[in-house]
Amino acid sequence: MASLRTSVRFARNLRVAAPRAATVAPRVCARAYSTPAPEPKQGGNSSLLWAAVLAGAAGAAYYFRDDLKGLAGGESASKAPTKEDYQAVYNEIAKILENPDYDDGSYAPVLIRLAWHSSGTYDKESNTGGSNGATMRFPPEANHSENPGLHNARDVLEPIKKKFPWISYSDLWTLAGVVAVQEMGGPKIPWRPGREDMPVESTPPDGRLPHAPLGADHIRDIFHRMGFNDQETVALIGAHAVGRCHTQYSGFDGPWTLSPISFTNQFFTLLLDETWVPKKWEGPFQYVDKNSNSLMMLPTDYALIKDSTFKKHVQTYAKDEEKFFKDFAAAFTTLLELGVPSANFKKAAEPIGDEQPLVFTPTPDQK
Repeated sequence: MASLRTSVRFARNLRVAAPRAATVAPRVCARAYSTPAPEPKQGGNSSLLWAAVLAGAAGAAYYFRDDLKGLAGGESASKAPTKEDYQAVYNEIAKILENPDYDDGSYAPVLIRLAWHSSGTYDKESNTGGSNGATMRFPPEANHSENPGLHNARDVLEPIKKKFPWISYSDLWTLAGVVAVQEMGGPKIPWRPGREDMPVESTPPDGRLPHAPLGADHIRDIFHRMGFNDQETVALIGAHAVGRCHTQYSGFDGPWTLSPISFTNQFFTLLLDETWVPKKWEGPFQYVDKNSNSLMMLPTDYALIKDSTFKKHVQTYAKDEEKFFKDFAAAFTTLLELGVPSANFKKAAEPIGDEQPLVFTPTPDQK
């Protein structure tokens, strides 16, 4: 983790003053809200779901193996994990974050995106979707319009699932998001186990995640549907401090910040301090910084400073990183629990002996 920690320290130094955009070598990559979507599909899709899962059954088969072990009374069914067991999973995830051949050298941003996209499908009116289920294991949700590129996150976590077969994919994916935030220097995220993996019939419809080309009204529709207010919405979008967009997945191109593998408030400072202009290219409409043309903002990002209510929160977080960290941790914790029955958390807490959320120790702080 040495190079990741060096990047975090570098980002801390950048925050002494709002930086001007430095020249960054063009690269391609993916983050939350960055994939253009077709028109959302509306209800009545059970036949389509079954057709897709039958067609993709061979490719998705490895996700079923541990579930079958559980049904057979194997290790995954009998394990009663303790707090120490979950910290062990945390540590294993931390070990696989760095990879010099992937994007900016870390899987952390795409793991946050996996946790986000597997949770952000929640609809408070119907109480469907959310992090309980991990239905992105199946072709229908894996192929949803906003999910290209997330196979990278799911695949890199698969060896950890095999090492700890007792943990559900739902818990593993959300825990990976916690690890990614903390190991990139972000706030500590309280987390509770208890999510259960669900069958393909539980797959939520496409169209529930943010669609990058749209504006403030769309942002409110998406986040209010999950139960978030405007302040929580802006805090969650602050996760664009890390990662980048990939043309091969979303059509968009480039990083949001100067330190895409360090969790900071730089997304907000750059959004306010840089001059953002339309990018001149043949790809989808996006903004680049006028100073270097090396950083990017999506239309949904730029909408945060065009809307007066959203902009107020952007200004607050640009000035006060500590407040951003506090508000992000609270909102992200809520996001990762959407759709999970309270009884699940209570049951999972029994072997731990404490119903309070777990707060994990980042690897740099472990002795």
